[in-house]
Amino acid sequence: QVQLVESGGGLVQAGGSLRLSCVVSGSIFSINAMGWFRQAPGKERELVATITRGGSANYGDSVKGRFTISMDNAKNTVYLQMNSLKPEDTAVYYCNAKLKERYNTPVGDYWGQGTQVTVSS
Repeated sequence: QVQLVESGGGLVQAGGSLRLSCVVSGSIFSINAMGWFRQAPGKERELVATITRGGSANYGDSVKGRFTISMDNAKNTVYLQMNSLKPEDTAVYYCNAKLKERYNTPVGDYWGQGTQVTVSS
């Protein structure tokens, strides 16, 4: 069974930094891409950043220039370095992985439980 475990969330003042981590474990044949999404109260889940196994990254407009996503393929881990945090970054951050559990199964979408990030003004 595949598990995604996030860590690194917390409370930070505006202008501060946090680093999120997400480790994928379990039955994994290959990971195509990983990413971070977030959901604030009363809002829909939105893209923060994604990265492919080859290192191609994509960012949501609201975080470009402030957040950096990276991936350690050997550790099946994705990181999100968040700098210059703003109160509007407050949300639950969810890790996502697009992976195959076996060579003959399709690529599936997997999610972590989420980690709370709160930015105070």
